[in-house]
Amino acid sequence: MGEANSLINLGNTYGTLGDNRKAIDFFQQSLAINKEIPYPLGQAQSLGNLGIAYHNLGYNRKAIDFYQQSLAIFKQIRNPLGQANSLMNQGDAYG
Repeated sequence: MGEANSLINLGNTYGTLGDNRKAIDFFQQSLAINKEIPYPLGQAQSLGNLGIAYHNLGYNRKAIDFYQQSLAIFKQIRNPLGQANSLMNQGDAYG
């Protein structure tokens, strides 16, 4: 979990710097680790972050797909805050 969290943090930092392609690379690495563990909360977070990065690049359809995957996991693990964030992000991507 520690390595996956570090990768998410690196992705978030690159996203803040405007390098969304580099952020995507780190989020994908984090997702792979979270799937391997398995850690559903981490998977949902990684998927949501991938959605944000793709949305920032203007790939809204791809972003929506990641948000929907994230939402499904948040529903499965009964995380209402995660569900709300996924839905808000989807709304932004549709807007």
